Amino acid sequence: MKRAMRYCESPFRYGRRLTREVVVGDPARGGVVIGGGHPVVMQSMLTCDTMDTALCVRQTLDLVAVGCQLVRITAPTVRDAANLERIVAELRGRDCRVPIVADIHFKPDAALEAARWVEKVRINPGNYADTKKFVIKEYTADQYEAELRRIEEKFTPLVLVCKELGRAIRIGTNHGSLSDRILNRYGDTPEGMVESALEFARIARRHDYHNFVFSMKSSNPKIMIECYRLLVAQLNELGPDWNYPIHLGVTEAGEGEDGRIKSAIGIGSLLCDGLGDTIRVSLTEDSPHEIPVCRELLDQVPVLAEREAVPELELPFDPYRFERRASLAAGLAPGGVRCGGEELIRVVVTRETWEKVSPKIRPRDDVRPEGILEECAVLELDPARPMPIESESQLVTVKDGLAISPIVGFRWLAARLRELGKRNPILLKDTLDPGATGISPSVALLRAGTVIGSLLADGIGDAILIRGERGAGQSLRLAYNVLQAAGCRSFKTDYVACPSCGRTLFNLQTVTARIKSRTEHLKGVKIAIMGCIVNGPGEMADAHFGYVGGAPGKINLYVGKTAVKFNIPEAEAVDQLVDLIKEHGKWQDPEPA
Repeated sequence: MKRAMRYCESPFRYGRRLTREVVVGDPARGGVVIGGGHPVVMQSMLTCDTMDTALCVRQTLDLVAVGCQLVRITAPTVRDAANLERIVAELRGRDCRVPIVADIHFKPDAALEAARWVEKVRINPGNYADTKKFVIKEYTADQYEAELRRIEEKFTPLVLVCKELGRAIRIGTNHGSLSDRILNRYGDTPEGMVESALEFARIARRHDYHNFVFSMKSSNPKIMIECYRLLVAQLNELGPDWNYPIHLGVTEAGEGEDGRIKSAIGIGSLLCDGLGDTIRVSLTEDSPHEIPVCRELLDQVPVLAEREAVPELELPFDPYRFERRASLAAGLAPGGVRCGGEELIRVVVTRETWEKVSPKIRPRDDVRPEGILEECAVLELDPARPMPIESESQLVTVKDGLAISPIVGFRWLAARLRELGKRNPILLKDTLDPGATGISPSVALLRAGTVIGSLLADGIGDAILIRGERGAGQSLRLAYNVLQAAGCRSFKTDYVACPSCGRTLFNLQTVTARIKSRTEHLKGVKIAIMGCIVNGPGEMADAHFGYVGGAPGKINLYVGKTAVKFNIPEAEAVDQLVDLIKEHGKWQDPEPA
């Protein structure tokens, strides 16, 4: 590997990371144990007002009915936190024993109140003790140390209460809400996210409190993967007693196919590397829709990861810093487009798919095949055998039928090419078993997102081929959606949309649909739709525009992570968003149907 630190047992064979146990509630009475070799725990979050006790109870029961094992409820104020007593009492009176997690931002007093009533408290290190606006400022060494003492004073009371009452804590860092202290020293980086969490973990450990888990969430799957890998690598460096469990999630993943693909790239790839002890799929949909996706993702791990191991080789990518693998350009077909080198990552289809979709393609369509497999002269290779490569401009791929994980297979191929000093472009495939049948579209989507997305996040791949999805048009669309979700190509509007919760200041599903109806033709434009700003403006850092709840019935509009319009009546906000897009030269009129 390029660096001495290791984030998993081996990138070339599956082995689940061993962690200590974190107990949430009484396992004999409906509680759960996270880590320690126990099955991965599925969780979700309520979307309603925490003060609406009846609705909170109903939504919790709905989640439990579909298999949710941990239910998170926001507690933005002490008053909300106090109402958790009524919610929990009503649930226990109905013999519902699911552990409840209080979600805390900005309010240590709310966390202390919530810890009296619930089994677990989630805090965000970026805003638990920081009420500032997350602006960059300079710190002297003494000032920085003073800041660390201040957060210890704020966080220690919660640690002591949770230790006394047997509660668990999630130290949940968000990419968009790092404190100004962290931004000053580390910038908006994975290193900053990891250090933000470790600051709070060190405080907990000083009080001999260990019943906590970590999370490193981002709306960008590549960043999320880098952060979790770096966190685990640093925990390994700190020593065997830093083996705390990990909560996985891609925050603000969105809805529909896009939200599921982003989650598969981020969560699925890490699960296949043996990381993750509890997961949440954050969809801008009703919360019960999240649990079947969690279950299907977990079901893919044995299929995709628990296969034959391969020899240990030098890792052909830096797991903590994205860089696309260097390759030479190659033609996909005589006179056709090229892949590799500085070219875009291309989409290849089988001839059967081409014959079905080509009659429907219009001249200006962005979603179109860019190569036909049978015409690409792809060299299939078994990385375990000698590789007879005559030209570095030859497109290569892993041979079908090998009894190995496709993720491991393509890492192995890239590592062998590196050993040989070859820079051949690589065609990625979502499956090495093209004859497999009976895969549902939902499973095919998650497998493609996990396999192709994981490799793209590693920097491997110059063209992709989707074969698990049997529908011709669906497989072509899926290929482009995976490329967009992985940040490799942009062929349509990209949305960062958070799931709803009790902090949300408007109906996220309705508003998201309204914004999409006006803007979904804007190729290459990225729009963030957020019910509030607790996860921080940094989650919108790579979005062009943001639509954010500022107060009940009022919307703030952002350009990047800078608010430019405030307190717009909700009825006018979508129109003003469109005007803002026009002002910044990103608007184009939709083409006639």
